[in-house]
Amino acid sequence: MMSASLQMSRRIRRTPYTACVEKSGITGFTVVNHTLLPKAFQHSVIEDYYHLKEYVQIWDVGCQRQVEIKGQDAEFLIQKITPRDISKTKIGQCLYIPLINGEGKIINDPILLKLENDHFWLSIADSDILLWVKGLSTGMGLNVKVEEPDVSPLAIQGPYSEDLMVEIFGNNIKKLKFFNFNYFDFNNTKQLIAKSGYSSQLGFEIYLNNSKLGEKLWDTICSFGKKYNLRPGAPNLIDRIEAGLLSFGNDMTSENSPLECGFEKYCALSSDIDFIGKAKLKSEKNIGPKLKLCGIAFGGEAQSAGTIRSPIYFNNLKIGEITSGIYNPSLKVNTGIALVMTENLDKFSTVKVKALNSKITEGVICSLPVSYTHLRAHETREDRGWRRVGVKK
Repeated sequence: MMSASLQMSRRIRRTPYTACVEKSGITGFTVVNHTLLPKAFQHSVIEDYYHLKEYVQIWDVGCQRQVEIKGQDAEFLIQKITPRDISKTKIGQCLYIPLINGEGKIINDPILLKLENDHFWLSIADSDILLWVKGLSTGMGLNVKVEEPDVSPLAIQGPYSEDLMVEIFGNNIKKLKFFNFNYFDFNNTKQLIAKSGYSSQLGFEIYLNNSKLGEKLWDTICSFGKKYNLRPGAPNLIDRIEAGLLSFGNDMTSENSPLECGFEKYCALSSDIDFIGKAKLKSEKNIGPKLKLCGIAFGGEAQSAGTIRSPIYFNNLKIGEITSGIYNPSLKVNTGIALVMTENLDKFSTVKVKALNSKITEGVICSLPVSYTHLRAHETREDRGWRRVGVKK
């Protein structure tokens, strides 16, 4: 029988923190942007979920590669590849931007960091955006330099993350506003730190710009973090669904548009801004998207994270799939993100789900994020489906 473990190769890139991760009890990796991403340590996803909510964690997210765009036409090029208006972005600001192709479909959803008026980073999800941007800049004859810098993010997430960061980088950390960044001293270098992260908790991301300092940065944080019960972790699926954080390649792919993903507010369709795929998006808006990303709660046995999408039925008609799902111990129910048909969506409040064990169970469509508050809003509906699937508080 073939082993299910990940077989390492030099084609899979290590990060400046991989050696530290390997010493920390790592039990599983995945690959993002051809780079290792830790997925599990010597504790369960539920234990990790509660620890993230109560203490502080250190995450190796060096796989979150940067596409650096620098030069006279840098802002022009970025505006060409995103439907979001970036004209008012300030230096020191982070901005979530969907990137789309000529068909109006999402090809990535990075965080844009504006370092200078002519200098930007795209902190990307898992797809080869570097090649896409290089090709466009060459084909359009733009005055820009596009490359991948030696920058590897390290995330500090959890309620005690600010206390820990202050001890290492000083009180100015407290002045950072959400989705903003500044520069802080570390080992006689200037390091960009943003108040951000892929969790529902308070957090920071250190964009280390010298890979040789990776192990020193990791060890320093771990040393100061002992008093806060710090331990290594990774993006947590339970927390991600609770927060309504989407994952490119899981919840949305290049077959989906930003309108299907609830990103209409990031699409400047009525402005004079010109971007690739605008005509396709305007046409889709006129007729309405056929699919929509929603939240879902469903009963049955506690579900573990799966790689296979679970189908959703309404009156024996398949109307969508669960793109990400797992048991939530706080809500006492399985929760997920679902991509469903928009036609007669209001009728789909109570649905049937074919769970990973192939058993049919009842579910209820809800809004994102999937939290008790959002599920509680369905109490006014006649079926009160969220009660039947087992949500407790």
